[in-house]
Amino acid sequence: MRVLYFFSLFLLACSCVQHKQLVNFNQGPLPLNKTEAIVNSIDLSIQAEDLLQITVSSFEPDAVRAFVPQAGGAGGQQNNNIMQQSASGTGVNSLELFTGYFVDRAGYIDFPVIGRVKVGGLTLGVAHDTILNRILPYVSDAVVSLRFLNLKITMLGEVSQPGLVRISNKRVTLLEAIGMAGDLTPYADRTNILLVREKDGQRQYIELNLQDPAIFVSPYFYMEQNDLIYVQPTRAKVGGITDQTSRFLTFGSAGLSLVTLIIALFRK
Repeated sequence: MRVLYFFSLFLLACSCVQHKQLVNFNQGPLPLNKTEAIVNSIDLSIQAEDLLQITVSSFEPDAVRAFVPQAGGAGGQQNNNIMQQSASGTGVNSLELFTGYFVDRAGYIDFPVIGRVKVGGLTLGVAHDTILNRILPYVSDAVVSLRFLNLKITMLGEVSQPGLVRISNKRVTLLEAIGMAGDLTPYADRTNILLVREKDGQRQYIELNLQDPAIFVSPYFYMEQNDLIYVQPTRAKVGGITDQTSRFLTFGSAGLSLVTLIIALFRK
């Protein structure tokens, strides 16, 4: 009878997710009620096949009209065709196709009047200054605005809403990315989150532990363009994906064991 009792408890334990598996940042103390400097923040650099929104303005609109791309103009249609090929799987809308500048594999964009500009590998701030300096000889009071159009990451595995996540803010953390994917499911293994990052022609595979408070100072806490996050399932997930007959037999056996134990105790 004791064997049946412990066997039933074992089955129930195997089919449940423990509380500590659902708690983040529980493997060490957090600096509560204290402040700490952010030392792992990153400034994203422009990569090949990025889409950039670049606008030029001035007190005299006619002075910067030449720097506004015209659909079907010289080189404009070719640039739009390239952008359409790149954006076909990114969810970029049709308006952005006509306002964005595609970064080719060599890191260049084709900009009206000033021609080809090398922006690959530059941060937005440096690229802004580079383009502005090329425009100032033509328009002395020009103002340039530049931002990413196609920042995206992919969330897979044990998240509520897996898939492609479009982001508008270049400074997005791992926690924000998980939040945009609807948070982790109860079967998510918070100690084994895989980050796949491609940058400068190289691919990295990084394992992240969301229960370790050191995640806040990790160099991978901030997301980069085209990052892929895969949240692995816990072993308890196995019980949730078996067929209904197996699940019925498992829980039925455990329930029968408990009933048998209770009857035996009352008989005593």
